[in-house]
Amino acid sequence: MNETTDHKRRNFLRAASGSALAAASAGALAQSVEFKPNSRYPDTAVQLVDPSFGKYRIYSSSVEQLATGFRWAEGPVWFGDGRYILLSDIPNNRIVRWDEVTGQTSTYRANAGYTNGLGRDRQGRLIACEHLGRRITRTEYDGTITVLADQFNGKPLNSPNDLAVGRDGSIWFTDPPFGISGHYEGEKAKAEQPHGVYRIDGTTGKLSRVLEDLPFPNGIAFTPDGKGVYLVGRSAQGVRLIFRYDVTADGRLINKSTVFDAGLTGTLDGIKCDEDGNIWAGWGSTNNAPGALSADMDGVICINTAGKIIGHIHLPERCANLCFGGAKGNRLFMASSHSLYAVHVETRGV
Repeated sequence: MNETTDHKRRNFLRAASGSALAAASAGALAQSVEFKPNSRYPDTAVQLVDPSFGKYRIYSSSVEQLATGFRWAEGPVWFGDGRYILLSDIPNNRIVRWDEVTGQTSTYRANAGYTNGLGRDRQGRLIACEHLGRRITRTEYDGTITVLADQFNGKPLNSPNDLAVGRDGSIWFTDPPFGISGHYEGEKAKAEQPHGVYRIDGTTGKLSRVLEDLPFPNGIAFTPDGKGVYLVGRSAQGVRLIFRYDVTADGRLINKSTVFDAGLTGTLDGIKCDEDGNIWAGWGSTNNAPGALSADMDGVICINTAGKIIGHIHLPERCANLCFGGAKGNRLFMASSHSLYAVHVETRGV
């Protein structure tokens, strides 16, 4: 083969490879949502339900769509040391990276075990809830993956959903059966554990079940002082609620109280706390009541410590989960169905 022929062959293979990658990328995308940002300040999408939310709304900050084309976006986590967001695109079985510097979106990890909730431990490593392996994993600095938990009392977990890391390095996670209820977000399987909440000890790595009587546990977040934890669950009638528990020194949950009731029409998902103790929650409508579905409810709500909605960030899609990030910790990132949105607020995450 002469040099000219070989050169043409390499160019052909390079072009073919690029076309294949483009096709694969396009095939991975789902519906892209058209978004038109508000052209005037203040952004009417950031609603003051109560005047007290005024201190958190930045007059000249509006909702932005950072990326779109996902099938079901979940579990965002901020990496300030790299200035990027990682989030789960569950049905596409990948973890996506959105880069703050370039504004570009890429696949961080394919074949990601149908991850849902993501977080970071006290050493900055990625912690992931994986539906497919029914496990909690940690990504080490060299990229290798360590399994932290995949069974309890000799039986597999259900499908770890969301997580929070305590000040002592313990990892807490919820374990409903969502990821094993069908083939869309994992693999259909029989639940062998009760709906549970678990704790992985930060020193010994021992796994303990701290709750087994909370139906469909979902979002989880610690209070600013770390002495309490909020959990999203359901009542016997299927109404979604936010509960608060005190955390004991030995890692038990006591003194359960109901903080917020979503009622028949509201649905809750991931939650985070800010430095003032407010709860920011993924929010939308549910079909528990006839005619209850309403796009006007989609987005994120801010709930004060008294359990009252004081703010509502309206989005064109239902928000599943969120996190605080950005250079000053005051940028709220919202993983919402097909898209990732963001808005700056005058508070920071815990």
